[in-house]
Amino acid sequence: MSIEILINAASHEARAAVVENGVLQEVFLERASRRGLLGNIYKGRVSRVLPGMQAAFIEIGLERTAFLHASDILDPRHEGTGLEPPRNENIRTLVTEGGEILVQVLKDPLGTKGARLTTYISLPSRYLVYMPRGRGIGISARIENETERERLRRALQVQGACGEGEGFIVRTAAEDAPVEALRADMLYLRKLWEVIRIKGQAAQAGTLVHADLPLRLRVLRDLLAAEVDRVLVDSPTAFQEMQEFARTFMPEALSRIELYEEVRPVFDLHHVEEEIQKSLDRKVELKSGGYLIIDQTESMTTIDVNTGAFVGHRNLEETIFRTNLEASVAIARQLRLRNLGGIIIIDFIDMGEAEHRRQVLQSLEKALANDHAKTTISSVSPLGLVEMTRKRTRESLEHLLCQPCPTCEGRGFVKTAETVCHEVFREILRQSRQFEFEQLMVLAHQDVIERLLDEESAQLAELELLTGKPIRLQTEALYSVDQYDVVVM
Repeated sequence: MSIEILINAASHEARAAVVENGVLQEVFLERASRRGLLGNIYKGRVSRVLPGMQAAFIEIGLERTAFLHASDILDPRHEGTGLEPPRNENIRTLVTEGGEILVQVLKDPLGTKGARLTTYISLPSRYLVYMPRGRGIGISARIENETERERLRRALQVQGACGEGEGFIVRTAAEDAPVEALRADMLYLRKLWEVIRIKGQAAQAGTLVHADLPLRLRVLRDLLAAEVDRVLVDSPTAFQEMQEFARTFMPEALSRIELYEEVRPVFDLHHVEEEIQKSLDRKVELKSGGYLIIDQTESMTTIDVNTGAFVGHRNLEETIFRTNLEASVAIARQLRLRNLGGIIIIDFIDMGEAEHRRQVLQSLEKALANDHAKTTISSVSPLGLVEMTRKRTRESLEHLLCQPCPTCEGRGFVKTAETVCHEVFREILRQSRQFEFEQLMVLAHQDVIERLLDEESAQLAELELLTGKPIRLQTEALYSVDQYDVVVM
């Protein structure tokens, strides 16, 4: 498999694209005006404690207060033991209103919700994740070789990992990494935590104590695995910064970071720009002729699979099975590309054979194996729906790039001109019964005015007779179709 990472680094915006075998799989976006908060550490103040929700709202200097659940709070009595507080522990025993607390952002603000916080601080490096308030050694599940898992565990133990009140998680990138590199990461993370701890003690509540790396460096830290062939970056300044970072933390990857100097924009390679635009559409075409319809709402995302123009070559069941198989791979890609999270409901086309249902589910699970976000898939429900969840830590691509339509206010539809005409008629009758006037003026969109002059002209004439007053019509270019005014004169 060929994997490339393309980075478009401008002063106001940075974008990264993961391309596998020439096909865009994932997009990351960071703008100077609204950098992501994930991983940032703040000195917060408890503004409100809600025992009924077992949660607290924390002021960390953002527009909206952040949310801290009891399960994400380390009990000071358990600090250094790695133990979590009992699930039934009253949150008032863990935090008090007005108290100050060091917290880390677990989830970026999403929609109208504030950031989700935790007091279980974790600091990632190239090979390790350091938990200064945890305990024990964890190994990434993606490192499957048992011999390698044991080697890594022993290496950390020999280097003195997991002393009193600390824990480490070995990341996937650490597979086959030399012991010296692991030791260097351990020393760096411990020193970083000491700096953060001292800075946090001196900081005022509501201030940022530690910010995560910018996107271009996070990509190197989190995504530059051994199977990545090269990283192309189009900014000389960003290239130098990435080279310095790699020289310090991952010298073996230095040769794979390349400066892109062609006239053609880097995101035009592999049609990345075009694919990003397509990812904002509801409809996703499948090669067979079938298609997906993806609808993202605040509560969940629904995906509907349709055969479309695909008629198959054998029988209906085989056609449905082939479409669903192709759709399962396409759905996995779209979830990563659009960064869809939370509850996801997939309506595959109904399949009569149990073996076909099993194979489609298996295909979906296999296609999601490379997803960095945690996914959980249930079996097919009695209604033939596949229910799944995907961990959501940042805004979806649609929410980052778009806003609700100002005309329909996010509903996705507007009233027809005919419906608006009838509303205008009712408003004219209401006004004529309430006010004395010489004439009425209707201000509306051009489509509405044209219908009033054409198909609805008889009804309009009837209203003039009924009210005994003339009714004038005026087109308003700035009005939407379902916007109008009836003015008495």
